[in-house]
Amino acid sequence: MALDLAQFAKEEGIRYFLISFVDLFGGLRAKLVPAGAIADMQQEGAGFAGFATWLDMTPADPDMLAVPDPNSLIVLPWQKDIGWLAADLWMAGAQVEQCPRVILKRQLAKLAQQNRVLKTGVECEYLLLNAEGTKIFDGRDSQEKPCYDQTALMRNFDVVSEICDSMIELGWGPYQNDHEDANGQFEMNWNYSDALTTADRHVFFKFMVKTIAEQSGQRATFMPKPFADLTGNGCHSHVSVWNSDGSENLFLDESEEMGLSELAYSFLGGIVHSAEALCSIFNPTVNSYKRINAPRTRSGASWSPNSVTYTGNNRTHMIRIPDAGRFELRLMDGAANPYLLQAGIAAAGLDGINNNRDPGKRLDIDMYANPELAGDDVKKLPLNLLDAIRLTESNEMLRSAFGTDIIDSYCKLKMTDWNQHCAHVSDFERSSTLDC
Repeated sequence: MALDLAQFAKEEGIRYFLISFVDLFGGLRAKLVPAGAIADMQQEGAGFAGFATWLDMTPADPDMLAVPDPNSLIVLPWQKDIGWLAADLWMAGAQVEQCPRVILKRQLAKLAQQNRVLKTGVECEYLLLNAEGTKIFDGRDSQEKPCYDQTALMRNFDVVSEICDSMIELGWGPYQNDHEDANGQFEMNWNYSDALTTADRHVFFKFMVKTIAEQSGQRATFMPKPFADLTGNGCHSHVSVWNSDGSENLFLDESEEMGLSELAYSFLGGIVHSAEALCSIFNPTVNSYKRINAPRTRSGASWSPNSVTYTGNNRTHMIRIPDAGRFELRLMDGAANPYLLQAGIAAAGLDGINNNRDPGKRLDIDMYANPELAGDDVKKLPLNLLDAIRLTESNEMLRSAFGTDIIDSYCKLKMTDWNQHCAHVSDFERSSTLDC
């Protein structure tokens, strides 16, 4: 039985609810609803104009209704009289096909028909900048190799601990926090869960980190590559598939060399098969391609892939198998839409299972030091957003999984993004071309 939000508000002292949804570009949109109106909103939804967000709509379209999922309710740890709710979008009595949360739920429903559940975790890297976003907030964080720097971590203890304390309070099971490879960069890990729960928490985590940082006079960013000489912000996802009640990991085969089952390799094969087409979803901005095709950074490595390969416990590849029963997909960056990220994994994995995709040979080489050893058959990731959009647009698997209209809408909006980028004249262009 669904939670009665009005009753919950009375019992817990909730004054307002944020009814939120994420558009195709990953923008978090919301209406602030007083508790006295939440009963109607729980049934009917909060009204929005779809054209005002990054959805492929026009001003002539009717009201779009965001119907909150009471199971997603999170009370803001830093403001306990406000409840946050993830919502699904409806219009004219039907679900909005291009709603990212709806897209994910439909992929998960296909897995459920096979009595399978996708479980995932995400590693969300972010940087703490000054309020203007122009430089690292901690001016003393300047080591060439700052990863795991205890002193820098503890100088930022107030922000990091408040975020972690909030996750503890919410029951997410956070288990480690660290300074990452770029100056001013941090990562905070919490327990994996079913893919929809992980996506909802991913959305809230980004909101929470930005809010807590702002309250401390800082600006948190998940931008893929804010600084050319520093490691970018990845958003790695750990992936496994379980039986319907979540009691058995179907990826686990302890008798196999890497501890993966045939099902796991087929799922992995689906990711390998469609990786280039997934890039516009996993790496959705112009800036994203300065991360996945990055040269060596100050620390000595970009920690991001540029080819479609998989390996064992080796971080120089797109896919890593760190231990038995799961793999880590290292392609995605901090700009990825949390729902489309999980939907892309599910769609490609389902394609791999249904078509028994072969991931090919595992490569146990250093892809940064010796990429030539991978051979000429290894696929390269796209070099820019335009190439990525075109690969998505022409991909039959994604059209079949998400629907042709959704792919057309996504690619059309992303082309708008690319064209806006092309209309901008950069300082580099002026400095290199004025004297032509």
